[in-house]
Amino acid sequence: MSVDGATLPLVARRARSLADVSANPVQAVFCRVAIAHTVAAVLGAIDIFALLQWVLPLPARVDDLSINLVALAVYLPLSIVVGTWLGKRGARDAVQWLAEGRPATDAEKRRVLREPLRCALIDAAMWAGAAALFFVINLPSSVALAGYVAETILMGGATVCALNYLLCERLIRPVTALALADGPPQRTVGPGVKGRLVLAWLFATGVPLVALIWVAADVLAQRTEVGADQVAVTMLALSGAALVVGLVATILVAKSVSEPLTAVRKALRRVEAGDLDAKVRVIDGSEVGLLQSGFNRMAAGLQERDRLQDLFGRHVGEEVAREALERGEKLGGEIREAAVLFIDLVGSTAMAAKCPPDEVVGVLNRFFAVVVEVVGRHGGWVNKFEGDAALVIFGCPADHEDCAGAALAAARELPTKLALAVPGVQVGIGVSAGQVVAGNVGAEQRFEYTVVGDPVNEAARLCELAKTRPDRVLASEAVLRRAGARDGRWRLDEKVTLRGRSTPTRLVVPR
Repeated sequence: MSVDGATLPLVARRARSLADVSANPVQAVFCRVAIAHTVAAVLGAIDIFALLQWVLPLPARVDDLSINLVALAVYLPLSIVVGTWLGKRGARDAVQWLAEGRPATDAEKRRVLREPLRCALIDAAMWAGAAALFFVINLPSSVALAGYVAETILMGGATVCALNYLLCERLIRPVTALALADGPPQRTVGPGVKGRLVLAWLFATGVPLVALIWVAADVLAQRTEVGADQVAVTMLALSGAALVVGLVATILVAKSVSEPLTAVRKALRRVEAGDLDAKVRVIDGSEVGLLQSGFNRMAAGLQERDRLQDLFGRHVGEEVAREALERGEKLGGEIREAAVLFIDLVGSTAMAAKCPPDEVVGVLNRFFAVVVEVVGRHGGWVNKFEGDAALVIFGCPADHEDCAGAALAAARELPTKLALAVPGVQVGIGVSAGQVVAGNVGAEQRFEYTVVGDPVNEAARLCELAKTRPDRVLASEAVLRRAGARDGRWRLDEKVTLRGRSTPTRLVVPR
């Protein structure tokens, strides 16, 4: 039953690795189930024999004990062999999807989850057969004795079956995790937390208590003649069995609930620490499994939201994305003090005409990478990529203590950085500053965050003019005035009337 690991999710492969280090983990798991079934059957048979022989007050003597011993010696191994064969055959059918190297269907998931119940029913049939066999064997001695023996076997068998169910559910968890690697079935399967607690109490503690009541009723009704010492021994033995078996069953139920919850709690801590790759194995078909699957869906949703937020931030800028998440999105804007830098490639049209498109895209990507890095280091962000140009903003949407100074510093650094990263590329850079309207512009169905105002137009015109100047960088007097005396690496130059403007602009150039 080997499985190609590439055909199953990572969670399934991890669950398989927990099953066993052998070449056939599924067989190893069900071998453990068979061993547990065998040990439980032997211990249960010995326990019931001891109860009947030395503890319980029988209503009559057994005429020939040897017949019971021979029947036990024959029936017990036979029932173990038949039960193991039936269990193995059913298990093989339940994990056929593993042999075929594919995920389990919803029906196959339910079949795997019902495997502990099926094993318990096989055990129940074996114990019912034992009760019928020993009823017939002891019938010649006394009808009351035969019924007493059969009832004792049935009650002891019920306790063993309950323990086998809880133990089997625990042992086959690696296989259950493989089946539920992509989530539990659509409907819950098997008893949930409440059902398991009731099952553990009813068969592990309730049955011995019923036996106590049964013995007490027989003594009070004088159906059996028994001394005080025998009654005390019976009470002590049955009470001890209730304590021990009840404790074992309670521990199994507690582990079946606490271990998955502990795994979810640990995974939650990882998510709180920022690890959104945290996942838990789904190993249960009840509400516990739904909780595990719900956590995995939550983690996947957080991953998707984080990815979308990252993509959103890359498209519109981290500051804009944070602003949108905190304040919501609505049309309109606010008046802000900002600096604007416009940068454009020189000769990009000619380059596009003579170079292959992929080469042009490569040049543009290297060009914009430098722009984003330099601008980001100075506290600005690229608002728009417009073909071979970029509009950069300082002071919006987050405040900047010296947006004008930061824009001038970025404008001085960009030509040097671009010459190293993209040799042979010439640019024009224009910088302006002043009051702008910053906000979402567009329609309700589609809008973008941008800035509108005279500084934007002035920066664009300065960029056009800078392409014709030797230094390739021009700024307006408004920027230098706002930067103040802290930036002495610029000097005032001539006044020019920029295209589309009626008033002249005093130029500022690098020293």
